[in-house]
Amino acid sequence: MDDSRFCEDTLHKLKNHFEIIYGESMVEECMKRVRLHASKYNLWPAEEISFHDVWTHEDHILITYGDMIQPKMGEPVSKLRKQHDFLKSHLKSTVSTVHILPFFPSSSDDGFSVIDYRRVDEQLGGWDDIRELSKDFRLMGDLVINHISRYSEWFKKYLENQEPYKDFFIEVDPETDLSDVVRPRSTALLTPVHTTNGEKFVWSTFSDDQIDVNFANPDVLFEYLDIFFFYLSKGLSIIRLDAVAFLWKEIGTSCIHLEQTHEIVKLFRTLLDCFEPDATIITETNVPHKENISYFGDGDETHMVYQFSLPPLLLHAILTENAKYMTEWVKSLDILPDNCTYFNFTSSHDGIGVRPLEGLVPQEEFDWLVEGIERKAVLCRRKKTKMVH
Repeated sequence: MDDSRFCEDTLHKLKNHFEIIYGESMVEECMKRVRLHASKYNLWPAEEISFHDVWTHEDHILITYGDMIQPKMGEPVSKLRKQHDFLKSHLKSTVSTVHILPFFPSSSDDGFSVIDYRRVDEQLGGWDDIRELSKDFRLMGDLVINHISRYSEWFKKYLENQEPYKDFFIEVDPETDLSDVVRPRSTALLTPVHTTNGEKFVWSTFSDDQIDVNFANPDVLFEYLDIFFFYLSKGLSIIRLDAVAFLWKEIGTSCIHLEQTHEIVKLFRTLLDCFEPDATIITETNVPHKENISYFGDGDETHMVYQFSLPPLLLHAILTENAKYMTEWVKSLDILPDNCTYFNFTSSHDGIGVRPLEGLVPQEEFDWLVEGIERKAVLCRRKKTKMVH
């Protein structure tokens, strides 16, 4: 095997990752497959780049959907191209990075139920638009890695028991005790579906339209590795691993933050450090602070985590006119490993989550904040109703 495509210490790290994920007996097979991916995308070791040369405190990131700027009626440009023109004309001197939220064909959840990872939604534009945008701005894209739409070809072929997709999803007996599983949503964890082999119940963490994939099957991991390299080849230099905390399932556990999940993130990082050291991984884990920063590992996992505690603390400080808790929290933050940083933000497409506020303010302050926002929402609805009438 030709290992000249790999950095000096990468081979050792890769073997360790695969042993932890799949066991010693699968290491050589996984190494063979990762070599094929490196060859397919013509990847070669790159010179090491300081993380501080890639990101600084002066970077400003814009989060947007691909259709936020609409072409005029009859204007012969795509929505992505129109947004690119707008950003270049009005924000080039302010914004260094643009996060286009999922721009793939999807069936629900504002794009996060992806039908086809390798296509740009035709209503938005094409890969040429993404490539052109990446020439003027550092570009972030989502790898929705935990689940895929039930309308995807993957899932349709699973229902028909076709190879290799018949083992791409997680079937569970509905009588199984899953009470230890941490739930981010109140929807049913298992979704009944009709297959050529009869009724099955498949794991669906977020909704019955978002079917979790089975990373215990190496075919699934290497499919996502291929998508990861594909995105890099199309101009994305920041890959956001969406809902990654729930990736690995093991009945009898919480099925969140499991060792294999962390090891898969480390695998992506090892490959980036070798082949694309100026690219960045960011993990999206909307959980309490200590759990969130666990994805830094020892500086060998993600480059960035979302600073999820900041938005609700900032909101609390503004509404109470008291920055005490936010100030205490900032002082308590640990020094991060080299080549890691927080992704500071004030709100996202999901709004402001309150779970990362747990333990940072007294319970009565937490309750006051939630109730206060609910009261303001009621007042806003009343005002809108009056305006309509």
